[in-house]
Parts: sequence; C-alpha cells; structure tokens
Amino acid sequence: MLDACIKCNISFRRGVFEIFTWEGKIVRNLILMSILSALLILGWQISVRAGEEIEKGAKVFRTCMSCHMVGEGARNKTGPHLNGLFGRPAGSVEGFKYSEAMKRAGAGGLVWDIEHINWFIENPKSLVSGTRMIFRGIKNPEDRANLMAFLRQFSDNPRDIPEAEPTKAPSDPDVHPSILAIKGDKAYGEYLSGECITCHQIDGSVDGIPSITGWLEEDFVTALHAYKNDHRPHEVMRMIAKRLSDEEIAALAAYFAEQ
Repeated sequence: MLDACIKCNISFRRGVFEIFTWEGKIVRNLILMSILSALLILGWQISVRAGEEIEKGAKVFRTCMSCHMVGEGARNKTGPHLNGLFGRPAGSVEGFKYSEAMKRAGAGGLVWDIEHINWFIENPKSLVSGTRMIFRGIKNPEDRANLMAFLRQFSDNPRDIPEAEPTKAPSDPDVHPSILAIKGDKAYGEYLSGECITCHQIDGSVDGIPSITGWLEEDFVTALHAYKNDHRPHEVMRMIAKRLSDEEIAALAAYFAEQ
C-alpha cells in the first residue's frame, strides 16, 4: 500500500520550492505548465488592453495633428514633433522656436514625465502660462490617458516608462470648488498688482516674461495655486504665491481678467 502512495516532501532550499514524489517530474511539469498558461493568458489580456488604449489614443491624437507630428519621419510644424517626448526636458527639440516661457520652464527643470504631460494636455496654460500653444486642453482623464498610451510608443524606451493604474497617468490635485467660487475684488486686485507688473507687462505684451492679462479667472487662480502648492517649477513664483491668501489670488485674477 505504501508503495502505491505518493510521498511528498516540500522544502524551501535557496529560495526555491522543491517537490519530491514518486511521480515528481510529472507533478512539477504540470505545475509549471499551469503557471505558464496563467502568465500567457494574463499577458494576452494586458496586450489586448494596451492595444485598445493605443487605438483610442490614436483617435484622440487627431485633435493634435494640425500642429504636431509623431512617428517615422515626424518633423516640427506649428508645434514640435512628439517623438521621444517622455523624459524630454521642456523646450529642447532642436530647430523648434519655443516661446520664452517654455524655454524658461525647461531651464527651471520641467521634464515631460507622465505627471507633467497629463497636466499640460489638460490645461496647457496652467502649467506654462506663457505658452503659445492655443489649445483649451483635454478635460476627460480617460482621453488623456489613452493619448499618453499612444504617444509612449514613440519614446526611446517605452517599457521603461513608470506606470500607475489605470493607464498610467496620476491626476493632479484640483483647486477646491470653494476656492474657485471666491468672488475677487477687482479694486483690491489692482492694489495688489504692483508687485506683478514689475515683471509682467500690463499692456499684455511679452518681453521675455509671459503675459498674465486677459486670462479666465479660473485659469489664473489654478495657475497661482499650482505655484503655491509646489506643482509648478518656478521658485520665485512659488515664493510669491505662498504669501498670497485665497482671497488675494481671487482679487488678482479678477483684476487681470479685464486688462
């Protein structure tokens, strides 16, 4: 009877489970085949999902095609080509004439990682206020995620790009609705504006410093809170924004919106 029994001894040796039975090779092979099958199925599911995201992202990219090219033979148009976008410092594509604001952002340390690409395509001016890019942004987070899944194919090492569920684009913190709802006092904003116009031109002209006139109040508030919460890379603006209260930011937004 004992000769007919399968004698098992499972031990842990050098970090590997070893299974010993009279039919050990068969058992081991069955286990390995099961694991391999599960991994193949999982890999197929991930591949299908990634393919769906890329396909959807290609459709979203149609809104970008009037200004940008990507893929083999891509060249600069109204906007720079987007090959190798992930991990690229802002304002660094050779031969493209960037705005001063974008060049300063790059010099200040802005790199196009997943977080900042997601932020920029949601609202370009909230990240780089003086950008010449005339685009209201993509508000749907799924569309942004799919677009990034499409663009990542054209990076040098797309598999090395860090990811986080669901496609791999963390959301930036939103400005709380109660802050956006604050009604700014334009007269108070004018009083506070003196420090702003030591650098920014009140007539809206751009002389190495981006214009801040004529902005939507919500965009202005969002931008200053991005500096205030260290989500935009400019140390001087961070310092200034941290000194301002929510009411003072709203007042400045109301004043500059009408200039």
